[in-house]
Amino acid sequence: MTVHVQNHSRQQSSKWLALTVLALAQFMVVLDVTIVNVALPSIQDALGFSADGLQWVINAYTLTFGGLLMLGGRMSDLLGRRRVFLAGMVLFALASLAAGLAPSAGVLIAARAVQGVGAALLSPAALALVTVTFPAGRERNLALGIWGALAGIGGTLGVVAGGILVDSLGWEWIFFVNLPVAAIALIATPLVVGESRGEQRGVGFDMTGAILGTAGISTLVFAVIRTEPMGWGSAQVLGLFGIAAFLLGTFLYVESRTANPLLPLRLFRVRGLGISAIALALNGASFLGMFFLTALYLQEVHGDSALQAGVQFVPMGIAAILSATIGSQLVTRYGTRAAYLTGSAIGVVGLLMLTQVDASASYATDILPGLIVFGLGLPLVGVSNQIAAVAEVPHEDAGAASGIVTTAFQVGGALGLAIISTAATSRVGEALSHGAAQPQALAEGFQRGLYVAAGIALVNLLVGALRAPRITPDEAVVAEALAG
Repeated sequence: MTVHVQNHSRQQSSKWLALTVLALAQFMVVLDVTIVNVALPSIQDALGFSADGLQWVINAYTLTFGGLLMLGGRMSDLLGRRRVFLAGMVLFALASLAAGLAPSAGVLIAARAVQGVGAALLSPAALALVTVTFPAGRERNLALGIWGALAGIGGTLGVVAGGILVDSLGWEWIFFVNLPVAAIALIATPLVVGESRGEQRGVGFDMTGAILGTAGISTLVFAVIRTEPMGWGSAQVLGLFGIAAFLLGTFLYVESRTANPLLPLRLFRVRGLGISAIALALNGASFLGMFFLTALYLQEVHGDSALQAGVQFVPMGIAAILSATIGSQLVTRYGTRAAYLTGSAIGVVGLLMLTQVDASASYATDILPGLIVFGLGLPLVGVSNQIAAVAEVPHEDAGAASGIVTTAFQVGGALGLAIISTAATSRVGEALSHGAAQPQALAEGFQRGLYVAAGIALVNLLVGALRAPRITPDEAVVAEALAG
């Protein structure tokens, strides 16, 4: 009896140690999305990035992470989740080292792209390992709740940690900080995390679809960025849009013909999934564009240090964490549509408030209120649509549905950043050509970019009002959806 109790205690301890290791790795991935933003001015000065090229520091990571996320999940199911997790961790660590040592803009962009590949491998594998480690019920819900909370905490701490590292050690350390975390995970994982695979043996994964989809979206983003220096009607831009259309059209054709598609098109017949994917893509677009421009504004116009800029994002992060906590309760009580519409409307208001910020704005009275309001709206859209996406799909397809909307958020964010940043850069050039001082020109670019972001958020509100179904899921579906 004593031996049985001791064995049970050791098993319980091992499970929570496994969660600690896997959660630490996921925390690193989430952190890397936000930690870079406050370092952008320092990176631009050190490596000579152009105004329109700087966004690739973000987008190189976002595009490969989002574009290959579903492929990473399929590979982990077939090849072994722990094996793919460790491979992704090694790749992420090596890319982080290369990014920190990058001597040029091109090398940094390439390293960030490889970081995204590593994250696309380790993140879905880690979540799958958490799911199989804890049995369905209270323990799994608790573990998934801890996992889901990491997104808000990691995003909030990322900007502060980035500011501290940039001001005290230099921009390189926002990448070097990943190395000790990766080392701990690589040493501990074989000791506390067991190997597991999915049930479908002998089923292949859709590498062709992953390459076509990622290449198509990347080409589309590049085409949007090139409209600022070349013009919408230039041969180069039209050619890039044509290549993007061909790649994405071929991607859809391949997905409709392959036996094991990366993007199962049949799932879009399920009520809620297609609208949720659009909603999260638009949500990612407005968020990533706002975050990118505000980080630059605070340092280049408002005159803040990297640390000051990071700290000034914290209230928005706290508002988002509180809103996400309330969001799941709102969905359970009033349904997904009500939470979606409420969050979208709040987000539009927050962005419109930020459009009024000029070169002489005060943080406390002009910038902070808009950040807090936007922070309150953003998670309501995310929470409601993550839940709506999986609420009515068959259980065996829940992972694929969750992967679709997560990918939509990342890819939508990359495309939105390109559109918003290009609009801002264009306005800065116009203002400078008319004799405006640098801070004033940058502030006008910020305002135009935020108007575009507000327009995207308004489109999201209209999509919700016209097309979103009202779905009221049970608590188990809510917990599982938010973990993904």
